Amino acid sequence: MTAIAETAAKTVLICEDDPNLRTLVRLALGDDGYRFFEAPDGPSGLALARRTQPDLIVLDLMLPGRSGLDVLRELRNARDFADTPVIVISAWSHSDDAAVRAGADRFVAKPFDPDELRDAAIALLEDDSANE
Repeated sequence: MTAIAETAAKTVLICEDDPNLRTLVRLALGDDGYRFFEAPDGPSGLALARRTQPDLIVLDLMLPGRSGLDVLRELRNARDFADTPVIVISAWSHSDDAAVRAGADRFVAKPFDPDELRDAAIALLEDDSANE
């Protein structure tokens, strides 16, 4: 089965305050048929995650309203999101350890290579599908 067929029904929540970076994430993943939801800050990201139950979350660390680390910790403490794959993206490359300790599955430093982000998303979604 192709990556496109495997991800056709997958949903991705992009929690990033920069609209240009949200667009870049969509473009990086868009050829694989994902359905996207977007949040520009931490509180709306949490609310949208609860409402949409995404298959993958792409989360910035520096968000208005609530930090990405706080959002990640809250998600990981909720049973519904304990196993939801999360890719943290951040310009603060020294934040990778903190992100992984908080529960991130992958860390991608900004500015990121779109292929790196796409490959990470596909790997996490394939792994998640295999565990279902």
